[in-house]
Amino acid sequence: MKLFSGIGGTAPVQASGPVPPGLLEAFDAYETALLTNDVAALDALFAPGPHTVRGDGTHLLVGHDAIAGFRSGRTVIPTRRVTGVLVRPVGDDAALLMASTRAPAGGATGLQTQMWQRVEGVWKVGAAHVSLPARPAPAVDESIWRVVGTPMVDASGRGPLDGATVAVKDLFAVAGQKTGAGNPAWLAGQEPNVASAPAVGALLGAGAVITGIARTDEFAYSLAGQNAHYGTPPNPAVPQGISGGSTSGPASAVALRQVDIGLGTDTAGSIRVPASYQGLVGLRTTHGAVSAEGVLPLAPSFDTVGWLTRDAATALRVAEVLLPAATATSATRTLALPTVDALATPDVARALQTERERLVAEGLLPPLEQADLTTEVLEEWFTAFRTLQAHEAWAANGDWITAHPGTLGADVAARFTAASTITDDQAAEARAVVGLARTVLADLLEGAVLVLPSSAGGAPARDAGPDQVEAERAGTLRMTCLAGLAGAPALSLPRLRTADGRPAGLCLLGAPGSDRDLLQLAISGGLA
Repeated sequence: MKLFSGIGGTAPVQASGPVPPGLLEAFDAYETALLTNDVAALDALFAPGPHTVRGDGTHLLVGHDAIAGFRSGRTVIPTRRVTGVLVRPVGDDAALLMASTRAPAGGATGLQTQMWQRVEGVWKVGAAHVSLPARPAPAVDESIWRVVGTPMVDASGRGPLDGATVAVKDLFAVAGQKTGAGNPAWLAGQEPNVASAPAVGALLGAGAVITGIARTDEFAYSLAGQNAHYGTPPNPAVPQGISGGSTSGPASAVALRQVDIGLGTDTAGSIRVPASYQGLVGLRTTHGAVSAEGVLPLAPSFDTVGWLTRDAATALRVAEVLLPAATATSATRTLALPTVDALATPDVARALQTERERLVAEGLLPPLEQADLTTEVLEEWFTAFRTLQAHEAWAANGDWITAHPGTLGADVAARFTAASTITDDQAAEARAVVGLARTVLADLLEGAVLVLPSSAGGAPARDAGPDQVEAERAGTLRMTCLAGLAGAPALSLPRLRTADGRPAGLCLLGAPGSDRDLLQLAISGGLA
């Protein structure tokens, strides 16, 4: 009897005819790449083009790019051995291969079925289906939580948040716990915090309890929620969609009703984007209004503390604890910026225009006033924002990253590599543009509320290719950077839908100090 012998073990081969030359060697290369997580080799072993398919118990992926995108987000590397192989040749250049597998320690078996085809003389997988052994669901979803308790930290006082449960983003100091920053190598080098961040302490003092510390994208330098080490937290509003980030774990915990409040940070949209993707209320506060002490920085010129909730009333209760009294006059104008609206996908842009006009017509928002920014000015401001953010991100984290090569996921690593090249002179020029933008936006927002999309579209699919995710990120950042440039509060509300039904946020952006007014406006208008 013919034997298969490779990294996956030695196993008998059943065949209905001569096994095509090179097929078992190609299968061994596949097993080797799978068990060593060689993503490039796996990509090369799947046939190119839009007709390649891969399926399992939960996903059906169509097209080489979709399969590659799904694989790039995998964090659990299988350990198994091949126990049997069956080959059924289908002509000269195609063969059906089925292989049974078992974990090294024994137990239930798995089965994979692959249709191999010879492409220019090289064997590649054209179609594959994987059946894995059933596993019990974990008690705690580790893509959402790093540490969790019942509760993890009890309240230290009484107040307006009595009994409210909180998920704390893994950037905040929590007494007795380490801060993980979304990266296991960073976490391993930390000591437990002696004291909690003031924002955490204030919530505890107002009667809230901390359920746990929830995941973040690495060093908060992403909007996707796809962590290369811990996976992508679920998005219950779009089960096959990404969660949005970088306040990814807290957002999922709120959306899944595991907690009432997700405490997070927003530099360039890290609260507003997951709120938009998951149909939540998300507030980015006025820059400096809530202390960022005890919070790992990304870009201090733009970093803010904020929170996610399922309704505006709960968000206002948090504001009463963490925010000072309003310092801006109430809005008497609703602003629309058509150039900014056009950055959204056409369906979201249409939904925004319809909803904004309706809210104004029904008196739920002040009278509408058209203003605008030229595309050239918007692009200049965005470039300055991105440049200064990157320079400050490298200043905050570059020494550690240099000393720990290879510890970042590919997407975040690429951003930090680009950030490392920005000179002090370039940063100074960008800072000057940011200052000018802040002055212009202060005039524009005085007595006004700007209504714009919270994100360019709805949540991309989990198996979307890296290029699609980055394109969504680029469009969204050009909108979300306005609040950072203005140092202003921005409130994402679950008011919009894409053409295929995914949630998308409607964002109210007010003058600095108008945080509570935005929440009151949302509550009085029944917007969330």
